[in-house]
Amino acid sequence: MSQKVCVIVGGGKGMGAAIAREMSNRNYKMALMSPSENCEILAKELNGFALRGKAENKSDTNKLIKLTMEKYGRVDSLLIHVGGPPKGDLLDISEDDWNKANEMVLMPVIRLAKLVTPIMQSQGSGSIVNITTFSAFEPSLIFPTSSVFRVGVSSFTKLYSDRYGKDGIRMNCLLPGFTDSLNLPQKFADMSVFKRLATSKEQAKAAAFLLTQDSSYITGQRIRSDGGVTRHM
Repeated sequence: MSQKVCVIVGGGKGMGAAIAREMSNRNYKMALMSPSENCEILAKELNGFALRGKAENKSDTNKLIKLTMEKYGRVDSLLIHVGGPPKGDLLDISEDDWNKANEMVLMPVIRLAKLVTPIMQSQGSGSIVNITTFSAFEPSLIFPTSSVFRVGVSSFTKLYSDRYGKDGIRMNCLLPGFTDSLNLPQKFADMSVFKRLATSKEQAKAAAFLLTQDSSYITGQRIRSDGGVTRHM
């Protein structure tokens, strides 16, 4: 059997880079994309390959999957980790920014699913993980557009898992809380019951669990890794 392959969109730094290292340590070949040279530097470190690009750019994501298939011939795991969409006071956010948030957050998940599903169907298995946020459970006025469209990602994830589970393909969401990859003040750390930020390595292990066969009977779920910030039962 060929060595398994993991594609990470948003795999240049921070949480995405930590997940790439974790998956590489689990003997996956890596295909990375990010807007800067960080993905290229990391790919060299991990003996993988990289493409500079943005998740919201359809031609970039098309090219990433095309090159992955040309180089490796398979896609076993896909992680989609996009940047933060526009913020602002709820009704002051422009229509252009609402549209930008949709293009940044929801549409990459749908587009990439369309690209990798036939590949995973031919293999008889696959795992897709969407990084969203704890505010997909409990919307926050601090992150209005993120709260709205990441719920859309959750809904799509459930629908996708219902539709393609019979093909052995799983899709889940990981909902991180505040993480040390961002320069955040202590007040955000204090929201956790642990009174600290998550480490990128902690989030990477949770993501790797969902990306691999360790979670082979889990699909269509929103797994919170937020240090107890949310109260939703």
